[in-house]
Amino acid sequence: MDESLADVEHIWVPVGQFPSLLDAARLVHDLQQIKEIAKSISGQLDPTQIAHRVTDALVQRFGCAFARMWLLEPNQIMLRLVASSGLYTHTNGSFARVPVGAYKVGKIAQNQVPFLSNHLPEEAWVKDRQWALDNHIQGFAGYPLVAGDRVLGVLASFSHGPFDPEFLEVLQVLCMTVAVALEAALSTAPTSTAGVSEVRPASLSDQLAHILEHSQFTLIGTERPLRPLVAQLLLQAVDTLKQLNCGYCRLTYAPASVHLEAIAHGISGLFPGGEDGGERQEWGYGDSPLADLQHGVLCLGGNLEIRSVVQRQTCQLSLKLPAAQYPMVVQVQCRPALLHQGAVQLVAQAGFVVVAERDAPAVIRVTDDPGLLGDLPVIWVHHGAGAIPPGIAAVMDLETTAEELHALIHQALQDPLGRYQESVPLLSERERQVMTLLADGQRDRAIAQALYISESTVKFHINNSLAKLKAKNRYQGVYQAVVQGWI
Repeated sequence: MDESLADVEHIWVPVGQFPSLLDAARLVHDLQQIKEIAKSISGQLDPTQIAHRVTDALVQRFGCAFARMWLLEPNQIMLRLVASSGLYTHTNGSFARVPVGAYKVGKIAQNQVPFLSNHLPEEAWVKDRQWALDNHIQGFAGYPLVAGDRVLGVLASFSHGPFDPEFLEVLQVLCMTVAVALEAALSTAPTSTAGVSEVRPASLSDQLAHILEHSQFTLIGTERPLRPLVAQLLLQAVDTLKQLNCGYCRLTYAPASVHLEAIAHGISGLFPGGEDGGERQEWGYGDSPLADLQHGVLCLGGNLEIRSVVQRQTCQLSLKLPAAQYPMVVQVQCRPALLHQGAVQLVAQAGFVVVAERDAPAVIRVTDDPGLLGDLPVIWVHHGAGAIPPGIAAVMDLETTAEELHALIHQALQDPLGRYQESVPLLSERERQVMTLLADGQRDRAIAQALYISESTVKFHINNSLAKLKAKNRYQGVYQAVVQGWI
């Protein structure tokens, strides 16, 4: 179900997850807890303090595994994580800043639609399902904090077990109370050093300089607006560089790109092994604090390089991202991790924006998963000996170049109903079985015995297959069946 098609209460709830009858005694008890939380934030004029008191209370009073609150920044395009309680208390990392419309949190803010689930690991939009399984997280409740028609932020709660329906009812009341308190705090102290109105200035260079206030920061070129995801990635990089004791940072605006260069000194986390652990290996993205950053750079078609200098006591970082607007967004979802990474890089090299979330807006999908056919035109990633399913718009393989993929995507958008399949014969399941055994060198009698059919039936299926494959003989038929992926 699309979030824009939510029910009249504007709450997206997977069918069958929450019972309809409420326990009146439990509801009264939970409302009393909400009343106590409301008292604790009444008259508070610091938005960050309001956020901390609310997330702490959700963990302490309602037993949430952890709770987080993001507040909308003045630029109206980014959410900033200001409070986190329970399992995680840090406010940096991958979701420290979320563009409105990105990920589930950004979509809740964009659409002003709550999202509830008691089966979080099974949700397609979850970035890391294994994390949810490892930490035994089942419940997720995300609510927009809205004052009038203005979104102020997002409140999210996570639980080890299913959320009780009574809690979800009173959580709506809490969100309305919090929104009122936040609106009052933001309107009474626009210049307060504690308010989020002054957390980060509007321009990107000012935001970067604010983060690196104790480092040398230089801006080269004429600053211009960047796409929200590009700006977020630069802010994420600088947040991490600050933790690595960044001493120097330079941001350069080129005609078609933006380039971030930095020197950092606290690099022990970037290399495996300790000081006396023998010869260190060069930095690898998989075990680095910058691993998430590398994934984002890959999706945007950029380049990230790091090398160690001065006897590996210092590192130089070079991050280059395209600054131009892309015409189209392409969703990539391949099952093998290496294939997914390669497809992401190829799509980016072809000049498109790449997204990986199942519910992210996109015009076309690149995948090898037959379960993801139907809602978008599909470029099928053909590898191995599997069959190419019907209904796809075009096919790429491991030899496809970025230029070829660019042409395929434009071709597929012109004919999303599947021009490719017109040239691909459809072998039945029995015909595929027969042709597979024929390819193994089996004679008609052996094929008949293996499939428990008569020899005449074997010949019938072979002749039908040859006709569909436009093959003059069995050797050509086997060859065409292999080349087209049917066996």
